[in-house]
Amino acid sequence: MRSPGLFSDIGKKAKDLLTKDYTCDREVTLSTVTASGVCLTSTAVKKGGLYSLDISSVYQHKNALIGFKVDAESNVSTTFNVLGVLPSTKLAISVKLPDCNASKISTAFIISEALPYRKLVVSVKLPDDPLKLKLQYFHENATFATVVRMKPSPMIEFSATVGTEGVAFGAECRYDAARGKFRNYRAAIGMTSKYYHAALIMADKGDTIKVYGLYHFDKKQKVSAVVELTRKLSKKENTLTVGGLYTVDAQTTVKARLNDSGSLAALLRLQVKPKSHLMISGEFDMKALDKPPKIGLALALVS
Repeated sequence: MRSPGLFSDIGKKAKDLLTKDYTCDREVTLSTVTASGVCLTSTAVKKGGLYSLDISSVYQHKNALIGFKVDAESNVSTTFNVLGVLPSTKLAISVKLPDCNASKISTAFIISEALPYRKLVVSVKLPDDPLKLKLQYFHENATFATVVRMKPSPMIEFSATVGTEGVAFGAECRYDAARGKFRNYRAAIGMTSKYYHAALIMADKGDTIKVYGLYHFDKKQKVSAVVELTRKLSKKENTLTVGGLYTVDAQTTVKARLNDSGSLAALLRLQVKPKSHLMISGEFDMKALDKPPKIGLALALVS
């Protein structure tokens, strides 16, 4: 079924091209699957001057999924998931060691029911979050979504979009039950086609206006250009960011972005082998070239 999509989808492709995968961290991930079906993953990350290391494993037996994770500080977490306890249900139990007591054990019971034109997800986590309800309704010309949270304070989020596959009008708001007030109003208009994606989003009760534009220069979307313009009406301030993507071949992709503050970021993604890739990113201050650039590296190897 085709629908105008959720409110969060308006402008998402343009935002992802400008922000996704850019990082100044150093990260190495190694994953392998043993003959018995156990998936082992090791991740080492350097973020700023801090290092972190964790090792995790996942094993699935019939409808049960068992996860085990340990980090450099000897924190151990174990998760046990059972799928299909009842039709469209999932039961998850999480235990963290060595700080393990009844109040620290997290139990989640999730019901996910897909019906024609709608999707209902009910999640209950004890003792952390007594209730989280998520409802999505999809129609050919309209989409409605709501999320109910009870912690840290009762909050209800509403969003709706109407339109067709190519044009969507949407609105979103949040109701604070503790204060009895609506907060965070947002409205948006989005237009999409095979070659372009455009969006106009109004936030902060109309004080902030964001305009996104994404254009693909070919049918395979190998070459793309994107722009983001933000206008703060109360302060009379503008922020402009432009970017682009170029797919050299199936193994090599190059991205870049530049904003009006002089910050230039670039990203090179290389597929070293199937399901494994290397990403090198850098960020430069064009107004202060004497400062060293920020360099990020991410290597993911799957065997």
